[in-house]
Amino acid sequence: MRQTLDCVLMRGGTSRGPVFRSDWLPADPAERDRALLSAMGSPHALQIDGLGGGSSLTSKVAIVSPSRRPGCDIDYLFAQVSTTEKRVDTRPNCGNMLSAAAPFAIEQGLVKARGQTTCVRVYNVNTGATIEAVVETPDGQVNYDGDTQIDGVPGTAAPVKLGFLNAWGAKTGKLFPTGQRIDVIDGVAVTCIDAVMPLILIDAQALGVTGKESATALDAHPGLLVRLEAIRREAGFLMGLGDVRDSVLPKPILVSPGTRPMAITSRYFTPHRCHTAHAVTGAIGLASATLMEGTVAFQPDFLKQASEQPVSIEHPSGSIQIALETRGQGLALTIERASVIRTARKIMEGKLYLPEYAF
Repeated sequence: MRQTLDCVLMRGGTSRGPVFRSDWLPADPAERDRALLSAMGSPHALQIDGLGGGSSLTSKVAIVSPSRRPGCDIDYLFAQVSTTEKRVDTRPNCGNMLSAAAPFAIEQGLVKARGQTTCVRVYNVNTGATIEAVVETPDGQVNYDGDTQIDGVPGTAAPVKLGFLNAWGAKTGKLFPTGQRIDVIDGVAVTCIDAVMPLILIDAQALGVTGKESATALDAHPGLLVRLEAIRREAGFLMGLGDVRDSVLPKPILVSPGTRPMAITSRYFTPHRCHTAHAVTGAIGLASATLMEGTVAFQPDFLKQASEQPVSIEHPSGSIQIALETRGQGLALTIERASVIRTARKIMEGKLYLPEYAF
């Protein structure tokens, strides 16, 4: 029998994917994952029989439900659906798709609009972090149209303001999971950091590249992806994540100097290909590291202006600005809040038909 699911297809930041209420999906996680694989058309490189676009950036799912946690309005569960394997990974987070969760929740009646803007407190099930998402809601309705432009997305839209409150060490329990700010893996100095997302920060020149290359050029660079994967797997053990060969965590980032004040250049890997733009979570982690002494990415000059000016993360499609609120100094400095502006758009809403063969 042909199966159907209610579905809303949305763009969130520089990502795209279906957004579901949790009660639209099977309650059993294994059945849920089979439905999500079918919905995206996986496994298939082009995802020709589903909603996916043949890229990790367009093979993402957001699952939203009312939250039972004090002080939170909704729970947000992110799922990365593999394009080439029968695998659904709910270990990572996605800040881009997160920007679609709050507008979705308001339109679905899970959160009531509260004036010209509505602040939705989101509990991220993947990491345990809490995020405040501010959505424009004039006349009690979500507004998607506006003048905000983000690099990597055509046109403009209404802003969705995200504030990450307690996401440092959320996945591993420590901001620096190895206990060190610098580790040496395969002869390369790296910083293993869990700031919204477990990351491995690497000076691009240490791997024989400038860090300014295009995503396509880095993917084609002889031996680079193989070496990055070897470093990533060793870092996974050091960070307490175990064998990460079948996980997208931790994510490697190649770091190089920025082209202007308060900027640093990043090449973020997903982890087996270079992102054509940048993950929000990865940008926050890298921006945090620029203010922390002893890391690969530390930028002493940023400390003087961080309270007044955001850190700009330069990526292949442009840049993303991260505003940071800090407390303390030197090695005792902590990040209290990280804020970023994204946009979202509802693309379609209706019934999603799942083929019988998927089950």
